[in-house]
Amino acid sequence: MRIYLDVSSLNRPFDDQGQVRIRLEADAITWILERMDEGDWTQVSSDMATIEVTAIQDPDRKARVRLLLPKSENVLTLTQATFERAAELQVVGFKPADAVHIAAAEEARADVFLSCDDRLCRLAHRQQRNVGVRVANPLDWLKEIGDAANAR
Repeated sequence: MRIYLDVSSLNRPFDDQGQVRIRLEADAITWILERMDEGDWTQVSSDMATIEVTAIQDPDRKARVRLLLPKSENVLTLTQATFERAAELQVVGFKPADAVHIAAAEEARADVFLSCDDRLCRLAHRQQRNVGVRVANPLDWLKEIGDAANAR
């Protein structure tokens, strides 16, 4: 399973854990990262994530989030084709950075693109015919795959 975590997901373990939802999403991301460390799943990403992490103002948070990025061989270099696909996604309403992430996830052949951004997830659901990768909230996705595993 190839999983693309956007920067909102990578940041979640370092967000204020006072809200139940944030804590549950942080736990979900931590569990997903543990499965990746164990070799059960593969994390893929792109230069877009690296750019966004570099822009984080807090140096401590930036250093901690940077550690959650995958190895360089699993980080897609952005190409003209990536940007052209991102432009198509922007036409249907995705913000520029989100469109680049989704285009990169498609190009990296990710099985799922995980984001804690509700707006992005709702738009991807509405535009699922135009998006070539499954987009989901990490907590919701874990519930879905857990239910699927239990149904077998």
